[in-house]
Amino acid sequence: MPELESLLSGLGITFALVLARVGALVATAPLLATPTLPLRIKALLAVSMAAVVTPLQLQREMLLPETLSEIISAVANDALIGATLGLGVMVILSGIQLTGQVIGQMSGMALTDGTDPILQDNATVFSQIFYFVTVAVFVAAGGHSEMIDVLLSTFDSVPPGAYVFQDQLAITFLGLLSAGFELGLRTSAPLMVGLFLATVVLGLISRTLPQINTVVVGFSINGLLTLGLMMLSVGAVAWAYQGPLSSSLAEIASSVTTTPRVR
Repeated sequence: MPELESLLSGLGITFALVLARVGALVATAPLLATPTLPLRIKALLAVSMAAVVTPLQLQREMLLPETLSEIISAVANDALIGATLGLGVMVILSGIQLTGQVIGQMSGMALTDGTDPILQDNATVFSQIFYFVTVAVFVAAGGHSEMIDVLLSTFDSVPPGAYVFQDQLAITFLGLLSAGFELGLRTSAPLMVGLFLATVVLGLISRTLPQINTVVVGFSINGLLTLGLMMLSVGAVAWAYQGPLSSSLAEIASSVTTTPRVR
């Protein structure tokens, strides 16, 4: 009986640690983090994945936490790994929101703001279009499978309950914030240049033909130019995010695997 009790206790603790890491990723990953997805579906997905991974971890030699404080600390650290993976991808994707916001402001069509179902905040139509196209390309290119592969690789490098937070993970996350902001500006550059040139041309026309109402004409031209450039560049913008998304997962996994502590 004591051996059976010890086995069941180890199984329960291991499952809780694995569920914390997997559940944190499910709660923060793109598409899965949307509030429109029922909570029951998220919980079922997290529990199912944890049930598959747990037997693989039981075959490893691990020193599991024993006291309640150790268990809580281990669960929090494992949840941090999964949350960082999901939030790292979301941080890179937030750059696409910046792209749409810049385009909306420069084109004068920022009045078309609506509610973003992902971030639960106001966002331009351009931001939402770019975001959904980028996420669709990410999934079509196998990004969701790569995300799960990276999560599973963290179990090989850092067993459940063996991770201790280090500054390297925070530094990596800050680097992803900077990369997402820079990527958002770079992907919006073609449309920014096109709209800037259109504004310069309208300014020259207003000087040459002052009788033309440049406000009305300029708004129409900016709208048509914005839609045309967006249709031409939306595919390239979405594809430009795929490399940084993959590299962000690799960077997070590297920062996690270099700071484990096997107790």
